[in-house]
Amino acid sequence: MGGRLIELLARLRDVRLVRYGLASIGALAIDMACFLLLLAAGLASPVAAAAGYTIGILVHWVLSSRTVFHDGVASRGEGRGRQKALFVASALIGLALTTLIVWLGEFGRVDPRIAKIIAILVSFTVTYLLRKSVVFGRALR
Repeated sequence: MGGRLIELLARLRDVRLVRYGLASIGALAIDMACFLLLLAAGLASPVAAAAGYTIGILVHWVLSSRTVFHDGVASRGEGRGRQKALFVASALIGLALTTLIVWLGEFGRVDPRIAKIIAILVSFTVTYLLRKSVVFGRALR
């Protein structure tokens, strides 16, 4: 039984979506901590959501490029610069979705924490698909 569990965990380590999920959890922890701190400091919820997400973007690049899509990272130079720009573009799409969803939640008098959770799910799905197929996908083919 223990050997099978270890084997399953080893296979899961190689699953890109699982690694992306773990990297996202790390970035999300930073994002949420910033969001909640800024919310507690009295910042408007959409601004707090945008600021937290922005810091999370930086964390996510480091984790994604080194642990998730390491085999798709372009070499230094023009290719890497283009890849970073695409990563930022995907993050900005996620940021726009996050900010919009939290704003709509505020407009609809939904607790900002609930709106943020919904935004996380939508943003996670959209950015994963963009990063897998566009940002790192070309180098993987």
